[in-house]
Amino acid sequence: MLKKFAAAAALALVASSSFAAAPTAFYGGLDVGSTKIDDFDQDKTSFGGFLGYGFNQFFAVELGYRYLGKFDVFGTDVKAKQTHLSLVGSYPLNAQFDVYGRLGYNNLRAEAKANGITYGDDTDGGLYGIGLNYNFNPQLSGRFEVQKPSSDSTNYSVGVVWKF
Repeated sequence: MLKKFAAAAALALVASSSFAAAPTAFYGGLDVGSTKIDDFDQDKTSFGGFLGYGFNQFFAVELGYRYLGKFDVFGTDVKAKQTHLSLVGSYPLNAQFDVYGRLGYNNLRAEAKANGITYGDDTDGGLYGIGLNYNFNPQLSGRFEVQKPSSDSTNYSVGVVWKF
């Protein structure tokens, strides 16, 4: 009987420590990555930042900005930018690793400059992504994410997250 009680207590301790690793309250971070747009030859370097609030270890809301890169379109440089608001669902795999998914809304902005005039176009739509988070300690973690800002673009990023 005592062995069963000790085993159950040990399992409860392991389970509670794995669920305590996910971000709760406020957090923020930076990421760097690569953007691929269909029908374009080159991937471009992206970078961005985000702020979020974790309601509990399973759900968070996140606001972010990402510069997706500068692409050559018929000899004109076109800069692509993304602003997004997402719901993030996490599932802890153990004390260090969480897998997460993202579903949200984003605004994509393309800006081109030709003959001293800047042209811009905005597109609103949904986005989704999946990622893996690794907790270095209770305040600092790293993440890898694959995100689809639009049906014809994919962004791969690595980032750091600071929990406040």
